[in-house]
Amino acid sequence: VYRAFTRIGDEKVPDAKTLARLGQLIEPKVIEQLHQRVVELAQERGVTQGRKMRVDTTVVESNIHYPTDSSLLGDGTRVLTRTMKKIESKSGGLKRKVRDRMRSIRKRVLAIALSTRLLGAPGEERRKRQYRELLSLTRKVMNQAKRVLQEVQQAPRRRRAPLEGLAHSLETMIGRVRQVVKQTRMRIFAGDTKSPEKIVSVFEPHTEIIRKGKASKPNEFGKLVKIQEAENQIVTHFEVYAERPADSTLLLSSIEVHQQRLGRIPRMVAADAGFYSRQNEKAGQALGVQWMSVPNKNTNSSERKLFQHQRWFRRGQKWRTGCEGRISVLKRRHGLRRCLYPGLNGMRRWVGLGVIADNIIQIGCYLARQST
Repeated sequence: VYRAFTRIGDEKVPDAKTLARLGQLIEPKVIEQLHQRVVELAQERGVTQGRKMRVDTTVVESNIHYPTDSSLLGDGTRVLTRTMKKIESKSGGLKRKVRDRMRSIRKRVLAIALSTRLLGAPGEERRKRQYRELLSLTRKVMNQAKRVLQEVQQAPRRRRAPLEGLAHSLETMIGRVRQVVKQTRMRIFAGDTKSPEKIVSVFEPHTEIIRKGKASKPNEFGKLVKIQEAENQIVTHFEVYAERPADSTLLLSSIEVHQQRLGRIPRMVAADAGFYSRQNEKAGQALGVQWMSVPNKNTNSSERKLFQHQRWFRRGQKWRTGCEGRISVLKRRHGLRRCLYPGLNGMRRWVGLGVIADNIIQIGCYLARQST
């Protein structure tokens, strides 16, 4: 059955690496079009009618280790040294031999990790001393990388052409390491943790620090993703945001997308308190939403509390909790807990493929129930 569904038949099944490479050839726009077609099929088969809508947000983590200043400096210098050695090998030699300082850098990174066990002023002073040494070594590696990059750029065209890809990678990594050095200096020696253009990974610089108020995981490193559903657990729209917006700014646009995809305004809209604002409630009702089940947790108005205690409102909130279950299924069954594709477009591709797979499963389950 699976071979027939995937059009493989009796042919050889591609291995996992081939499937991953083929998946990366598909652009996020194509994934979005495929998802729209799946939603259209769900509506044509009567799986969803678009009478109800629920929306929630979650975080899909990037495939990175927990970021610390010392580990970021270690990662950046390691990549710079490796790239310089590749350029040296491929070019047949440079004017000055590439010096490998990674042994000294690894010692400083380990010393900083061990110094965290020592509390109080002595521990703080030891960490600062180790960071000064690590930053000094990092600057030496960066200066060496700049000399190598300048030598490649000034080389004759015939010699420069095979090295352009490595030179571009070296230039990009120099900029990222420079930013890590800047934010490390600000945090360790000035106590400022809010560095502009802060990065938490030299490999996935688009990654954001997101706090959703979870006790078990106060800080998450990835991208905010919006998931909105209609009846029978069909995800009608998803979006990966380049920069995290406030949840309250997403509600009206979600209703408009629902109308575009399913051709009607939902009778009921359900969301959690993060999506609430008085303007959203009025605008949703003006668009034609009959029941706006979006609670206001900060109100002291007895009238508002009575309004939120009505049976239809509580029924909408009970239905809304299913969105959290859908997000949990997407993370456990379809891998949305952590994205394994690189870059922001890779994140959008990864989320889109997971959502499409889940929608196909839900459509199949519904049609199977109807046929029995």
